Amino acid sequence: MAVKPQKGVRSVEEFKTQLHRHGLKATRPRIAVHTVMMDLVHASPDQVVERFREAGVKVTVASVYNILSELSDNHIYARRLSAAGKMFFDAIPESHVHLYDRENHTYRDVVDEELSAIVEEHLGRRKFKGYSIEDIDIQFVVRPTKRKK
Repeated sequence: MAVKPQKGVRSVEEFKTQLHRHGLKATRPRIAVHTVMMDLVHASPDQVVERFREAGVKVTVASVYNILSELSDNHIYARRLSAAGKMFFDAIPESHVHLYDRENHTYRDVVDEELSAIVEEHLGRRKFKGYSIEDIDIQFVVRPTKRKK
């Protein structure tokens, strides 16, 4: 059964192409992890393992972490460190804005091209002695609002 990726996430075929561009083989474990990430988009290794276990597949957190780390090291995925110090991985490595829910420990993508353009333009003119800007990562740390009944 084919899994349809969420917006911005590479399909399995696009993922395989990325692997080959980076000299990596499209192994069954890598494809399986990516298939889970196509649905989760932002996840910790524990969350990926939980999805496998729900499907009756035995896998260790260490093996999932190693696959996610390798994908991140090759810029196929991105790393996200939560405010609680937990490592998450993002199946969309291109720069984009995030909301991080501090209470539920979840990430959500925000499409705000205007904000991204303003920040990139402003920082593009700035100089930081001894540093060059490699990437711009905008993350808003949020808390759910309590609705009054």
